[in-house]
Amino acid sequence: MKETINVNWLKGMAFEAQVGEQKIIIDAAEKVGGKGRGPQPKPLMMVSIAGCTGMDVISILNKMRVEVDKFNVRVEGELTEEHPKHFSKMTIIYEFWGKDLPMNKIEKAVNLSQDRYCGVSFNYRKSFELAHEIKIMN
Repeated sequence: MKETINVNWLKGMAFEAQVGEQKIIIDAAEKVGGKGRGPQPKPLMMVSIAGCTGMDVISILNKMRVEVDKFNVRVEGELTEEHPKHFSKMTIIYEFWGKDLPMNKIEKAVNLSQDRYCGVSFNYRKSFELAHEIKIMN
């Protein structure tokens, strides 16, 4: 299977990415010549892993018949100081709200996502340290 996207230069530091039927504008911060018209590339890496694992976890919990009231995935990334600045570590924080949530099933869903299903996690793990935490927020 092959995936392809197109990213076209708009002007300045801005680019427009065509991802399936959706368009995303990517831009740099003003301090480096951009106009802040869209997110920067490295934070989008964090969005990618949060979305990938978040979708997995919700899908798995639905199959386990676990109902959550609210779910949030927060990602904290640590960048190197030297160029090329890159992530040396990401920590994924899974936050759950709900009544009588079964921790064993939540842990199983998160672990299945991280160890088996989330392709973004699989790729990132080859490049930097990847950790996760689970928090019940009630």
